[in-house]
Amino acid sequence: MDIVGVMSGTSLDGLDLAYCSFSLEKGVWQYTIQAAETIPYSPFWTEQLSTAHRMSGEQLTRLDRDYGRYIGQCCNTFLQGRRADLIASHGHTVFHRPELHMTLQIGDGASIAAETGIRTVCDFRRADVAFGGQGAPLVPIGDELLFGTYTACLNLGGFANISFRKDGARQAFDIGPFNMVFNHYAQEAGHPYDDRGRLAAGGACCNALQKALDDLPFYRQQGPKSLGREWVEQAIYPLIDRFGLSPEDVMQTYTRHITRQIARSLPSAGPDDRPSLLVTGGGAYHDYAMDVLRALTPYRVVIPDSRTVQYKEALIFAFLGCLRILGLPNCLASVTGAPFDHCSGVMYEGRPSA
Repeated sequence: MDIVGVMSGTSLDGLDLAYCSFSLEKGVWQYTIQAAETIPYSPFWTEQLSTAHRMSGEQLTRLDRDYGRYIGQCCNTFLQGRRADLIASHGHTVFHRPELHMTLQIGDGASIAAETGIRTVCDFRRADVAFGGQGAPLVPIGDELLFGTYTACLNLGGFANISFRKDGARQAFDIGPFNMVFNHYAQEAGHPYDDRGRLAAGGACCNALQKALDDLPFYRQQGPKSLGREWVEQAIYPLIDRFGLSPEDVMQTYTRHITRQIARSLPSAGPDDRPSLLVTGGGAYHDYAMDVLRALTPYRVVIPDSRTVQYKEALIFAFLGCLRILGLPNCLASVTGAPFDHCSGVMYEGRPSA
């Protein structure tokens, strides 16, 4: 199958598109990322998506439709005549409150299918939340079947999440906010993001703030657990801002905090083990955080080629779509806390063949 995976993360850096091929050979999945591109959001789309959670029902429904059309148009331009069997789109998360059995990713799949004429799968999270799961993270099925040679897989996007095998099953959960926090305070300092972690490296750590962050109750919860923008706005930003620190000092302190939480989340390694940690997502380029993490753990921190770093999530959502079309489980109960593994995603047919 040749599938376009589409991903938009909470950090709003742009729309990730990955044209991927999948095959199953002797029970082992093989993949190739044949082409990939990030389309940066214009100021219009940044504004629309960042304020979507404050819109009225009618405005949000309109945005859902328009954003779906936009995704479809981006896919048409990206494909440039290449044939695709399927588009698998994560959409953009507006609300994620699994404790209320509620999650919403916009980017109407019917509009994507109408724009492209290609069968489209979207809305991967809602069924799991309805079953009582967290609806996140969903990437671990790809970690299991495509990247299973690593001891653990760490994704550093808007949020940091991790997956690994334990007691014969894949375990995964959100660790805490990552790029979402760094971008917020880098922008306060007049930068779009903290390039290579240079701002954080130049700050001073505030031990009192680090302790206050480390003591947040979320970090004592056992998985499955997941996070959304709402928690960051309610628990993280107000706590940090009470200390009145410079953005550089905040980022230095937050680096110490989040790397500590990542290290605590890794499965313990024996003295003779050579555990490996695959790190992907934009946060893999935060050199300072990676240096601090290496000092905290015996794990070999592996940062792969740039295409895998940037497009692993889009690749895996393409894979989720592949599994959905085949009717195979793409949502793991051991990860989300749902009562059973299941096959998730809403499908819209493209144009009928002539």
